[in-house]
Amino acid sequence: MNVQIEESWKARLQPEFEKDYFQQLTEFVRNEYRQFTIYPPGKLIFNAFNLCPFDKVKAVIIGQDPYHGPGQAHGLCFSVNDGVPFPPSLVNIFKEIKNDTGAESPKTGNLTRWAEQGVLLLNATLTVRAHQAGSHQRKGWETFTDAAIQTLAEQKEHLVFILWGSYAQKKGAFIDRNKHLVLSSAHPSPLSAHNGFFGNKHFSRTNEYLKQHQQEEIVW
Repeated sequence: MNVQIEESWKARLQPEFEKDYFQQLTEFVRNEYRQFTIYPPGKLIFNAFNLCPFDKVKAVIIGQDPYHGPGQAHGLCFSVNDGVPFPPSLVNIFKEIKNDTGAESPKTGNLTRWAEQGVLLLNATLTVRAHQAGSHQRKGWETFTDAAIQTLAEQKEHLVFILWGSYAQKKGAFIDRNKHLVLSSAHPSPLSAHNGFFGNKHFSRTNEYLKQHQQEEIVW
């Protein structure tokens, strides 16, 4: 499967890799890739970490599951590969960016450019079986991604955690609000975007906070 994780993350998450739950998770995931079509491709499981080393992280967006359709998932939450039509949540994210900052929708839904600027685009579950949403939930990924979020929250300061929807908000409930900016709203899904996602101004608020703390703003 050729699964590798960037060195600065590997060093900090090493204790997780040695725990029983992670050994069981690894075995489960390997078997799934052998038997079924699984997304994202194995080499992109840790793409969020690989594109955004620990020391570069400025903001964290928490998603739930990888996309489960062909060619969509590439290891970054809400992001799709170049040339893939924008999923509905991503359409709404770009709408809010335009309303908030004036930036036009890009031609691609590939958010690698955000990751390279220091936005960790982290799904709670890092793999999924094709066409079966949630199929790899409660197998251990959530414990692992909780550990990554906790490590960031404890070892860094002045990060922006962006929590859309109740799932992400629960996952980020422990983050120290005195040390970091935590932005919460409804999820960008068409089912909930009108209940508080639109108008949340999370993109400009993130940049204001980064600027206050002498960090370079994100070009959304």
